[in-house]
Amino acid sequence: MPRMTMAQALVKFLDNQYVSFDGEETKFVDGIFTIFGHGIVVGLGQAMDACPGSLKLYQGKNEQGMAHAAMAYAKMNNRRKIIACSSSIGPGSANMITAAATATVNNVPLLLLPADTFASRQPDPVLQQFEQPHSLSITTTDAYRPVVRYWDRIVRPEMLMSAMINAMRVLTNPATAGAVCIALPQDVEGESYDYPDEFFRKRIHLIPRRPASDEEVDSVADVIASSKKPFVICGGGVRYSEAGKTLVDFCEKFNIPYGETQAGKSATKSSERLNMGGFGVTGNSSGNEICQAADCVIGVGTRFSDFTTSSKSYFTNAKITTINVSDFDAYKLGAVHAVGDAKATLEKLEKALEKLNYKSKWTDEYDKAKAGWKKELSRLENYRYDDNFEPLIKAREKRTIPEFAELYGTDLTQTSALIYIMKHIAPDAIAVGSAGSLPGDMQRIWETDCLYSYNMEYGYSCMGYEIAGALGSKMAHPDREVYSFCGDGSFLMLHSELVTSIQEGMKINVCLFDNAGFGCINNLEMSNGVGNLGTEFRKRDSDGKLLGNLVKIDFAKCAEGYGLKTYSVRNLKELADALEDSKKQTVSTLIDLKVLPKTMTDGYDSWWHTGLSSVPANEQQKKAYENMTEKLDKARKY
Repeated sequence: MPRMTMAQALVKFLDNQYVSFDGEETKFVDGIFTIFGHGIVVGLGQAMDACPGSLKLYQGKNEQGMAHAAMAYAKMNNRRKIIACSSSIGPGSANMITAAATATVNNVPLLLLPADTFASRQPDPVLQQFEQPHSLSITTTDAYRPVVRYWDRIVRPEMLMSAMINAMRVLTNPATAGAVCIALPQDVEGESYDYPDEFFRKRIHLIPRRPASDEEVDSVADVIASSKKPFVICGGGVRYSEAGKTLVDFCEKFNIPYGETQAGKSATKSSERLNMGGFGVTGNSSGNEICQAADCVIGVGTRFSDFTTSSKSYFTNAKITTINVSDFDAYKLGAVHAVGDAKATLEKLEKALEKLNYKSKWTDEYDKAKAGWKKELSRLENYRYDDNFEPLIKAREKRTIPEFAELYGTDLTQTSALIYIMKHIAPDAIAVGSAGSLPGDMQRIWETDCLYSYNMEYGYSCMGYEIAGALGSKMAHPDREVYSFCGDGSFLMLHSELVTSIQEGMKINVCLFDNAGFGCINNLEMSNGVGNLGTEFRKRDSDGKLLGNLVKIDFAKCAEGYGLKTYSVRNLKELADALEDSKKQTVSTLIDLKVLPKTMTDGYDSWWHTGLSSVPANEQQKKAYENMTEKLDKARKY
């Protein structure tokens, strides 16, 4: 029974954790991301300095950024490898809370080890301590409780054992995967205990494929068998179960078209005959047309977010069935459900439908819908700022587009630039995104036949994930090119891990789409009768409002200062040259694309419930509210 500090025991324990999936054993914890501060450096830091084992130490530049990088690393390893994240107390700890929520919403394992105040309370209040007069037991780390799947605070060194066993229980379970917070009081980090040898043995956490029960599968099969035109939703659970081929075979056998959620995209090939692509609020025309014609929905590994259901305005008359490893998600929409692993349960469902001699009644509807979308895609690819130009988004301030074009000397449209990049990067390149108008464009437009090459964080849609997520993706796949699709708003919010990419020699490519503001929110407000209010990057005018001239920003110069190879792009020729040259670089790159506002895609017969004013101030707001009321009357109530 070796005597060691709590922090030393934690490091040794983490170094001996493994997972096994389909008979393949993988070391679970690669290392620890940290920004050392007084609350962690002489405790956990001492342990990593003295006895790190095989764990690697990574230096973050922003706690939220490094945690998002760790989340992306886990996602791109299909949740079978993680990097833990540690921080000092106070603001360092608080900075990881957003990332914790992001991981939990997306069901991605993320182990967070924030330092905490003294358990003994002897020096209270210590530097960066948050004090609550009605309870001295409350610290900053209590703010993690609502956004993690498991929370604990180690106030005695021997508590570490039960806490870490439970942490692994949650992190390695597909049904509960998300963020885990183990708070480390800075005095207890250095306190010692005679830990039993058994605690440090090699632990292999099995990730079994648990199929749904026969009764559940049969009930789902009966619902599908009674339908004529079912539609399958390919969600993130298909990806993590590695059930893409099984889903495609299932759909082919029964002639069922399917659509992809943001989390499910790249779980199957875009070129699959029955793959309608994206659907819902950010769906394309073919996906939305076919899913709305369905009389039965088979949701596989999906959370049924409002963007998937078009705020429940879709599937109003369809029967709902689900396959999900999480009973919480399986029960949504009052579905007839089968709780189990996606791959194993689809295989059982296939056999059940075979016994019923089932075949859908779809004919050539999906082929016609895909042909229509292909034509629209060609229009978006050839969309130009010329004499025939019309903005794709009609709600706008009239001066913005010509002002932007003159300010930067640009004629670049967002859709043409995005499609050009998609067609000219390596087939196995990884695309990363999260927020703004780009996720909508990419769910509609982006195509890839390389599995698991699309890393879109759209559960929490957290601005700032794009660059950190690209770093984590590159750390998971250092042999592949990684492209971050980032708006100017997201870049300004968080881009500090660019420096980490230089430090680690992990080349990432940032495609920064600058349209001088928070473009998608400007679309939302102005299309609902609100003025141009605080969503374009403008100086104050003589009336004191943010309606002056646009702020000119050179993002390429900013990134150049960090050591990146950068490019300024204002037309497709410059984009082509920049993209080709960036492939030759060994350091991270940034392409500063000056894309005209209002040249992103619009909705294709979808609706998003955002909650509008019931006391409208103008006629457009009145019409928007009436439209919302009409849509709500027809939408599903739960």
